Amino acid sequence: GMPRRYSDCPDSYSCSTIVSSLESIISLISNLFFFYNLWESIMMNRMVINPKNSNNSIEWLMNYPPSYHSFSEIPKIYIK
Repeated sequence: GMPRRYSDCPDSYSCSTIVSSLESIISLISNLFFFYNLWESIMMNRMVINPKNSNNSIEWLMNYPPSYHSFSEIPKIYIK
C-alpha cells in the first residue's frame, strides 16, 4: 500500500486510482438513486397492487417448530 500524507502518488498507481474513483462515483449515484426511491415511496404512500408476501404460502401453513416428517410426500406448489 501507499503511505499516507503523500501529496502525489506514483504513476504506477494511476490505473488503480482511476478505478477507485470510478467505483466511488458509481456508489454515489446508486446511493442517490436508492434514497430518492425511498423518499419518493414514503411521500407518495402508494398502495401495493400485487403483494408477493401473502399469508397463504406454504411457509405460513406450517407450525413452528415443524414436526418431524411434516409431509408424507413433497407438496406441489402452484403459481396463481
